[in-house]
Amino acid sequence: MFNVVNPDMIVEKYGADTLRLYEMFLGPVEQSKPWDTNGIDGCHRFLRKFWNIYQNGFDENEATAENLKSVHKLIKKVSQDIEQFSYNTSISAFMICVNELSQQKCKNKELLKTLVILIAPFAPHIAEELWEMLGEQGSVCDAEWPKWDEKYLVESQVKLGIAFNGKNRFEMAFAADADNQTIQDAVLADERSQKYLEGFQVAKVIIVPKRMVNIVLKK
Repeated sequence: MFNVVNPDMIVEKYGADTLRLYEMFLGPVEQSKPWDTNGIDGCHRFLRKFWNIYQNGFDENEATAENLKSVHKLIKKVSQDIEQFSYNTSISAFMICVNELSQQKCKNKELLKTLVILIAPFAPHIAEELWEMLGEQGSVCDAEWPKWDEKYLVESQVKLGIAFNGKNRFEMAFAADADNQTIQDAVLADERSQKYLEGFQVAKVIIVPKRMVNIVLKK
């Protein structure tokens, strides 16, 4: 007596989708996991955030490259994880994608519809509500599972940390295929670099691919 968690109480307070999501988020299904109700709040907040991105209306405007990358990255991750029963990492990917789409203020109806199809196995009740809100007929469970396109996952830009004598000062974005000379010239010409270069000579420029640029200075 009193040493079990009654699922009915969890459902009453948070809803069935939160309980379902939390049980999958605990860890790999084949492993034993400690039950800690503190983690339920996080899943509940995520579902509220997911719900909220549908409350500001939808549009038919063309999706941005950032929108497409976020959603197709999620399609690939969830599709592969479901095959491996790795539901916990799928939910982590959902949380990342929803944060990105919120920051991007994405309202593209087709992409948001794709998101509903993807979350249906994890939170079916919310998915059905949103499916109807999007004006779709029938059940979301009957919708065709989306496919990802690798062309949207190719990195077109990379962000590099810009350091002077080993101290990171700011970041700059470059085309993914930019050569070292182009990167060096852009960094040295950037107005933010001027205050660190003043009174010094550039002894060496060290470029660590996809990570950082270190400007070695000397008097």
